[in-house]
Amino acid sequence: MTEPAFILSREDWSLHRKGYQDQSRHQQKVREAIKSNLPDLLSEENIILSDGKQIIKIPIRSLEEYRFIYNHNKRKHVGQGDGDSQVGDVLGTDPAEGPGKGEGAGDQPGDDVVEAEISIAELENLLFEEMELPYLKRKEKEQIEVTDVRFTDVRRKGIMSNIDKKRTILENLRRNSRQGHPGIAGISPDDLRFKTWEEIVKPQNNAVILAMMDTSGSMGSFEKYCARSFFFWMTRFLRRQYEKVEIVFIAHHTEAKEVTEEEFFTRGESGGTICSSAYIKALEIIDSRYPPSLYNIYPFHFSDGDNLTSDNERCVRLIKEILNVSNIFGYGEVNQYNRSSTLMSAYKNLDHQQFLYYVIKEKTEIYNALKTFFRKREAVG
Repeated sequence: MTEPAFILSREDWSLHRKGYQDQSRHQQKVREAIKSNLPDLLSEENIILSDGKQIIKIPIRSLEEYRFIYNHNKRKHVGQGDGDSQVGDVLGTDPAEGPGKGEGAGDQPGDDVVEAEISIAELENLLFEEMELPYLKRKEKEQIEVTDVRFTDVRRKGIMSNIDKKRTILENLRRNSRQGHPGIAGISPDDLRFKTWEEIVKPQNNAVILAMMDTSGSMGSFEKYCARSFFFWMTRFLRRQYEKVEIVFIAHHTEAKEVTEEEFFTRGESGGTICSSAYIKALEIIDSRYPPSLYNIYPFHFSDGDNLTSDNERCVRLIKEILNVSNIFGYGEVNQYNRSSTLMSAYKNLDHQQFLYYVIKEKTEIYNALKTFFRKREAVG
């Protein structure tokens, strides 16, 4: 008897994708770990002082595969069920394990934790996916370009996450029909089809960001660090998502001046605080270079809230003027010890939808400040 020319196999093909499934699960765990650690990661000084190419390590708890094992506790029990068990019934539970107490060394095993490495670019992907310039309006002249991804083609090669299931099945049906065996069976690598994409540049509306920071003597190292950290991530977000957005840097104590980006993030000054000087400078720059008819305008000001008391009323009046020509006004206050703030006491009376504020008490709240000012909102205009 001659041996058959081929063998029809009905094995479980899902086993062949085990490695890919494990890899996908690991990547999902990494994403979840990054998201849960975002507030801590954004406040890391070594990231902010890096060149943007640094690799970050994220601790991830290792998960063991479910499997039958020997009873290491050697407890006596009967080895059969009662006959009424169903699929999915709980066979048993592990006893609750709490953290150890005392100063001595413990004798119980801990969780297996592995460190996954990610780049700052991957961190930014997760941070920026839910951020945008709020209330962006259509202007007369468009300059900003935003890169979008659109699936436009189907090819024979690609990554499994981009597989086109419908076209893969169709190719399998065609091949089987040509061979005289109509139906879906034996999907081969030749049947696989993958979606491919291209980057499309879409024009957006012009925007300018006015970054104002208090550099007076009352701004200690903690206050300056939090303010600079916020503006660091804001700048990376804007330049990544909106290529041609313009950013103007203003530093102030009793006087305000426009400075370079390097000076904004590195120089320190002393002296008193008159916050209205920054608002006057911002209005001068808007009037001379950025007409509201052509630009979306976004002023952001960070301070410790310690302002000359007689200047507060003027600050409120100037903010109202700026709100008349801007999309929003964002005020961030760094107040580590929750002390009374002369500036915030005046700003809390500002009743305007586009006036946003956030008080930072800990470094980890930099993330919340970013989400407050740049979370996605309904478009207007």
